[in-house]
Amino acid sequence: MVTSGALLAGGLMFVNELTSYVRSSARSVRLAVKDNIPVDFELRRAHDLLDEIGPEMHNNVRAIAEQEVEVATLQRDINESKLSIGDERTRVTKLRDAVAGGQTSFTFGDMSFSHNQMTQELSRRFMHLKDAETALAAKQDLLENRQKSLIAAQEALENAKSQKAALEAQIEGLEAQYKLVQAKSQSAPAPVEFDHSKLAQAKQVIGEIHKQLDVAEHVLAHEAKFTQSIPVDVVDEKDLLTQVDLHLSGGTPNLATKD
Repeated sequence: MVTSGALLAGGLMFVNELTSYVRSSARSVRLAVKDNIPVDFELRRAHDLLDEIGPEMHNNVRAIAEQEVEVATLQRDINESKLSIGDERTRVTKLRDAVAGGQTSFTFGDMSFSHNQMTQELSRRFMHLKDAETALAAKQDLLENRQKSLIAAQEALENAKSQKAALEAQIEGLEAQYKLVQAKSQSAPAPVEFDHSKLAQAKQVIGEIHKQLDVAEHVLAHEAKFTQSIPVDVVDEKDLLTQVDLHLSGGTPNLATKD
């Protein structure tokens, strides 16, 4: 029993650890996959998600339009019912006054009616009036509910439009930022690695090259001092003799040649 208990406990611990390993591995795989998804693919995916909202918003716009038509139709029906009820109330009032007057017969145009017929007509029209008023109240309640539903749908649609526009603006900003990062990464020079063991030799060679160039420049400078230049301008003989005399006599020479 002790051995079985120990094995059972060990098995439970192994199962718990295995479950933990599996969860950690799955999470690592998800993170690795997510990290390896290109940014431009994610941006395209965001665009696709917003595009998928378009048909749904269009359907909502159509549903709202249908509700607006129903509300307008119901409002016209209510207005017509109010006019009809007003006319019926006028007729009921006249019948009531006629019946209450105590007359035994009534003549309307070419037709004559008894007191009992007028009473029956008053009862019928009065019931019709009450039914019409009840129906009107129900229509008004229905109109109020539909108007509230329409306002809520319109607000929801406007909210969805504003959120979609905000998300589109954010995606455009992310695309601009991504393009900027790409431009910077492409313009940045690739990292250069040097063999440091060759640096000293390279410095020595560069130093020798500098030295050779310096020597060559000095040689050219000295050779230039003894190189006879080809005269381009006409030499003023008088001025030349004057300068030679001054130089030979110890005066200040002026080697400038007159133009």
